[in-house]
Amino acid sequence: MRSDLQLQPLGTTVWAAFDFDGTLRHGDSLVGFLRDLVGPASLGAALACEAPWLLGYAAGWVGNDVAKQRLLRRCLRGLPRARLQQAGQRFAAEKLPRGLRVPMIERLRAHQAAGHHCVLVTASPSLYTAPWAHAMGFRATIGTELEFDPQGLASGRFDGLNCWGPEKARRLRDMLGEQALDYAYGDTRGDREMLAMARRGWLVGRSNGWGERLPALEAQQEPG
Repeated sequence: MRSDLQLQPLGTTVWAAFDFDGTLRHGDSLVGFLRDLVGPASLGAALACEAPWLLGYAAGWVGNDVAKQRLLRRCLRGLPRARLQQAGQRFAAEKLPRGLRVPMIERLRAHQAAGHHCVLVTASPSLYTAPWAHAMGFRATIGTELEFDPQGLASGRFDGLNCWGPEKARRLRDMLGEQALDYAYGDTRGDREMLAMARRGWLVGRSNGWGERLPALEAQQEPG
């Protein structure tokens, strides 16, 4: 309710950053995308081959970027850019709308209704998160980019760094420049730096009902 909102100066650009997997949507989206792309059997074989690295990541012995890139290389290497783009757009339209966290989507809509500029910041590939974010009215998407060779074939490697942890904050700072990040929402260790750089950063979880019990947004006030 607007009577509950605190006030801030009119005319300022308010930025709100949202993590995707676990924050706006239940669970992890990458495995679902790979399953749709290569099929359950091929994905199962890839997971089996990379099991030592995936288990090492689960145990904290292997960085998430290493395990993730090995799985991507196993599943994506040699696939043409056009096929991956089409698969990403289809996955964004047909599968990502399932399993959204209703309270957090309502929070997103509240920011947008207030005129705030919302940006999706995710470790998941922008191949499919960017089309979804565009359809949802985000101003921008910051995600993990994939590398393609001169022939347009996927190498299975990242183009740049995995967009996780410090990389999320670095890329946000690059985008915002001198502007401040007002709000940020995440759910894991990989969002800590992004939450720390925001004026109001919330770790979405059981303590706040996965977004149901977050404090009210601030409204803008007329100068004078």
